[in-house]
Amino acid sequence: MAYENSATATLEQKIRYNALDGIRGFALINMIVYHALWDLVYIFGVDMPWYRSFGAHVWQQAICWTFIFLSGFCRSFGSKPLKRGLIVFGAGALVTVATLLFDKNDLVLFGVLTLIGSCMLITVPLDKPLKKCPPLVGFTISMLLFLLTKNVGSGWLGIGSLNILKLPEEWYSNYVTAYFGFPPSEFHSTDYFSLFPWIFLFIAGSFMYELLKTKNKLYIFQKGGVKPLEWLGRHSLTIYLVHQPAVYFVFWILNKLHIFGN
Repeated sequence: MAYENSATATLEQKIRYNALDGIRGFALINMIVYHALWDLVYIFGVDMPWYRSFGAHVWQQAICWTFIFLSGFCRSFGSKPLKRGLIVFGAGALVTVATLLFDKNDLVLFGVLTLIGSCMLITVPLDKPLKKCPPLVGFTISMLLFLLTKNVGSGWLGIGSLNILKLPEEWYSNYVTAYFGFPPSEFHSTDYFSLFPWIFLFIAGSFMYELLKTKNKLYIFQKGGVKPLEWLGRHSLTIYLVHQPAVYFVFWILNKLHIFGN
């Protein structure tokens, strides 16, 4: 039986779920466009009122939810989760150092790569306990915890605009507490994703994978559709690391040519 389980795991690792690559690629394009607009508004001073609207916030959240949930869903793929977690966490640290050296006002501290890398590393020792939980139960509890802790950054437990429990102010004291989701008032980061609430969305994605696996439904993600999106999805980490300096450089050139009217 142990051999059969090992063989099954190896087979799953060799299967390419092209639809997941396509979804990741689509989210990546949206993220690049969103970040490009951020550069235009906050660095190059382009007046774009819609970018500060509720609709833009929903768009940004949809991108984040997709990336984090999908990262959790794909957590079981591959044979070296610890190594992959360290690589992604290291990439997040690289982004932090680069922004610190470039412009402290645009510092990225505890960004999305740091979060995803942290979730990957934390769930390595939790893998066996998580798999003992029925997938549907685990998914439901994880999503409820995610929604309940969504407002911890502003000092509350609650769902949406319904604040249920005020959290102690002493929890919000330094950069260590900010990493977990309790930032002090002076904390600043242009891309901030704390461990809470987002690790629960990551784990919910992991449980969704287990749920579809038990129902033999993973095959629906094998068939691809849009090859360019799938290619982007397969190289998402590299593209993430290079897109921001590339976009900034293009806008810097355009600004020097007075394209933005400055």
